[in-house]
Amino acid sequence: MSQGVSPGLYHAGYTRPMLDWSGDTGLAALFASAFLSATILPGNSEVVLFAVLKSFPERAVAALALATLGNTLGSLTTYGLGRLLPERRIEGRSVAWVRRYGAWTLLLAWLPVAGDALCAAAGRLRLSWWRVTLAIALGKLARYLVVAGLVSAV
Repeated sequence: MSQGVSPGLYHAGYTRPMLDWSGDTGLAALFASAFLSATILPGNSEVVLFAVLKSFPERAVAALALATLGNTLGSLTTYGLGRLLPERRIEGRSVAWVRRYGAWTLLLAWLPVAGDALCAAAGRLRLSWWRVTLAIALGKLARYLVVAGLVSAV
């Protein structure tokens, strides 16, 4: 039986569990989920990270790196879309926060819904891509480190 797969997931007539995945498959699924989670699409990357870390604790560093990379790239996609917005005056809470605090506002890019708005606002305001990338990546990594901490506590 595969590591991390409950015996209840086996069905008579099947030789492998339906949810059997290798460490490589789990990491690929984690990257995809993290990327989608950073867009307006649902991805539940925290749940996937939790499952990967629980099933493959020896791959914790790779899992954290891929989750952070995927989620950061997803947020940068939203930032890029914000740069494509037409030239006109745009106001709102997210734009005001990004104007006031700059790229460091994007440490909060991991927040549901609000994080997407912050990334789009940063793009619209044409903030420096390397500062945006650094702030987004640090915020995402911090969140995933908290998830990893919860896995080790359970």
